[in-house]
Amino acid sequence: MQASLSPTIRRATLADAPALAELGAATFVESFAYLYTPEDLAEFLGQSHSQAAYERHLRDPTVAIWLAETAGEPPIGYAIAGSCKLPVKDLEERAGEIRQLYVRAAFHGHKLGTQMLRTALDWLASQQRKPLYVGVWSGNFGAQRLYERFGFEKVGEYEFAVGRQRDHEFILRNSVPT
Repeated sequence: MQASLSPTIRRATLADAPALAELGAATFVESFAYLYTPEDLAEFLGQSHSQAAYERHLRDPTVAIWLAETAGEPPIGYAIAGSCKLPVKDLEERAGEIRQLYVRAAFHGHKLGTQMLRTALDWLASQQRKPLYVGVWSGNFGAQRLYERFGFEKVGEYEFAVGRQRDHEFILRNSVPT
C-alpha cells in the first residue's frame, strides 16, 4: 500500500468505457468473486461490466460517472450516480441513487471512497435529486458504515441477481442533503 495518495477525480467520458469495463470487473472480482460460481460470475460480468454497459451509462443524461486516477496509472476507483433504479415502493419522481462505488483493494484505507461519494452526492444535489438511495449487499459492513456516516438509513431489502444466485441487499435512503 502506498504511504501517500493524491488521486484526481474526474468525470468519465465515452472514451473511458474500456477502462471502466476493466476497472468495474476487477473491483467486483476483488470484492465479491468468492461468493459466486465461476459461471454466475462470468455471466454477471459480461452483462454488467462490459464496455457496452458502460457506454450505455455514459450516454444516459441522467447518469454521471467519475474516475479516480493517479499520475500515469490506470484508474483506481469509480463511482456512478443517477436517477434511482432500485425497487423502491412509491419511488419519488426526483429520487437519486449512488449506483456503484468501488476502489481497487490496493488503495483501500486512503479515504478515496469517501472523496468519490462526496463528489457523487454533490452532483446529485446539483441535479436536484432527492431523496437519495443506495443498494448495499447485506454482508458489506464497511460500505454500510460509510453510507451511515453520510446519513443513509435502511428502508428496505431486495434480491440482487448475479447469474442464478440472488444476493440479499439492503436499500438505504437519505433525504437530508449531506
